[in-house]
Amino acid sequence: MRVLITGAAGFLGSHLCDRLLSEGHEVVGMDNFITGSVENLAHLASEDRFLFIRHDVSNFIFVPGKLDAVMHFASPASPNPHSPYGYVNLPIQTMKAGALGTHNTLGVAKAHNARFLLASTSEIYGDPLEHPQTESYWGHVDPIGERSVYDEAKRFAEALTMAYHRFHGLDTRVVRIFNTYGPRMHTDDGRVVPNFIIQAIKREPLTVYGDGQQTRSFCYVDDLIEGIYRLLISDLHDPVNIGNPDEITIQQFAETINEITGNSEIVSLPMERGSGDPQRRQPNISRAQNELGWNPKVSLREGIEKTLPYFREKLAQA
Repeated sequence: MRVLITGAAGFLGSHLCDRLLSEGHEVVGMDNFITGSVENLAHLASEDRFLFIRHDVSNFIFVPGKLDAVMHFASPASPNPHSPYGYVNLPIQTMKAGALGTHNTLGVAKAHNARFLLASTSEIYGDPLEHPQTESYWGHVDPIGERSVYDEAKRFAEALTMAYHRFHGLDTRVVRIFNTYGPRMHTDDGRVVPNFIIQAIKREPLTVYGDGQQTRSFCYVDDLIEGIYRLLISDLHDPVNIGNPDEITIQQFAETINEITGNSEIVSLPMERGSGDPQRRQPNISRAQNELGWNPKVSLREGIEKTLPYFREKLAQA
């Protein structure tokens, strides 16, 4: 296939480029570098089957040549208000990527009669009243809070994707991505995995907000990309949760990081008011297991050990 990947210079987008190229496909990568990094694609500079186009997906998209698939991954994704890459600090760009970007990429897929895959998120469930979260759960979302620029953009993107599927008969897929980590995350991303890893490498106390009993389910990037690839080549049109269902509290996660790195101290800070931070997050992955034959394979400890060298190198370069 010849595949367009938007957000190609991002954390997930760049890993997706690598996976598709390794499967023998051609890739057209697209990014405007608002949150993506040139370094994430530098190793593909001499790859004949990779073409890069610098472009903002909220503007009309033209790609020369035939496309067989379009994968829309362009969007800021960090919820941290202190990160320059956080969607709270890029609210208009985030909503445009989810709304106009989805409309434009769906139009490209329609023009090429290509299959379309939308990168959605577990954030469409909000602070869930159902646990674990199944794809049939409608969510518990604040439509006007600071986080709404991301949550509602993705919810709109899903609705628009399904409208194109039902009205135009477009061959669509929707992946709801849960917390994912691994190499190529920004060191100042602001999310808990890079925060804890960097603090541990620097031998600083790990900062846990609140009582640390809020939970997350962390998926290593290779597992996630495997699930997304299986979804792309499947015939499944309904949304699919992809994530690791092993739920862990933030306090337990901090303790695990310290065990792996030989760090020691953990400090508690007050929870920031108005953060809208979900208290529990765990995917029900029955659909992915039954329909795609997918299960995560990398344990949290193994994944952190795979991730540490990348952050050590980035900090050494700083």
